[in-house]
Amino acid sequence: MTIPDSIDTDELTTKRQTIADTGRDMLDQGLTKGTGGNVSGRVGDEYAVISPSGMAYEEIGGADVPLVDFEAETLDGEFEPSAETPMHTMVYRQRDDVGGIVHNHSPYASTFASLGEPIGPSHYLIAFAGDQVPVAPYETYGTPELGKIAADTLGDEYNACLLENHGVLAVGDDIGSAFETALMVEYCARIHYQALSIGEPNLLPDDEIERLTESFAGYGQQH
Repeated sequence: MTIPDSIDTDELTTKRQTIADTGRDMLDQGLTKGTGGNVSGRVGDEYAVISPSGMAYEEIGGADVPLVDFEAETLDGEFEPSAETPMHTMVYRQRDDVGGIVHNHSPYASTFASLGEPIGPSHYLIAFAGDQVPVAPYETYGTPELGKIAADTLGDEYNACLLENHGVLAVGDDIGSAFETALMVEYCARIHYQALSIGEPNLLPDDEIERLTESFAGYGQQH
């Protein structure tokens, strides 16, 4: 196994470490349990680094993170990549704007995934994902079929979707923004769940979601 000459080795090292750190952040923020979920980052135009399969997040170091191509083949690394590598690479192939992906099993969002119901726009932070968080119909984990249905559900307009009876897929410009989107999805899922438990949520109209999406694009220091 060799690292392609087109890859910047400094970028590769940095992103491998970011993957390791983000896995621990998922545990700390309650987005997953055990070894569940996975994180990846685009490297160049044709490659990605992704968390290793079945390895405790507390034990993953940057050097343990495999490098794969967009056909889900391992190019470098001692450990096997996540079983969900086909889903990540499918999204990268279809979305040039995506630089990072976080897949997790956060409890409130996964509750809606188990119901097969989207998370509606009852809180303005839904705009991190889109006008809602849609649901990708169920497919077995780790299969190309799951990758295709997830990528199709995201399309060009959504930065997150639910995976029916499974969990959450969140994307972003980079690994950090994908992680932030995953956090916002779980927060909005909890608010929506609580609102439904009390009564009928007041849903934001599409034009307001559009304004919020534009506003978030230039939020903070990113612009």
